Amino acid sequence: MAKEKAVASGSFLGELFRLEAYKKRQGRTARQVTFVALALVVLVGVYRLNTWLSVVAADAFTPPARLGLVWGVALLGVFLSYRLVNYSRFADFLIAVEAEMTKVSWPSRQELVRSSIVVIATMFILAAVLFGYDIILTWLFRIIGVRL
Repeated sequence: MAKEKAVASGSFLGELFRLEAYKKRQGRTARQVTFVALALVVLVGVYRLNTWLSVVAADAFTPPARLGLVWGVALLGVFLSYRLVNYSRFADFLIAVEAEMTKVSWPSRQELVRSSIVVIATMFILAAVLFGYDIILTWLFRIIGVRL
């Protein structure tokens, strides 16, 4: 416990270059899902960077330089995503999120379908009511001579 408190009080840069995972047995699912989501965002950004460099800045970079830059940004982004999910404060948050998610009572499939039908029907009814108000107000404004 003392070691974890010492690590938690360390600087961000100190934790950035640690290689071991923080509390690696806790909150694994939340951390893995978060890492995959962050890595996908990074990879989409790298793809867009590659496309932009090949179209807009094609004459500024040679193909090997562009490829090296793109791979460097991709590796750095994936590394930072991994380190972020193992940053002590963020990892503690993800551990707490996973602990709370185990306490949730999830609805059955049948209850989910019924609730979804109620929500969708309510939305259609509200849309019809608002459409009716619009028709009535438009008609009323035309009668009194207001131009829309």
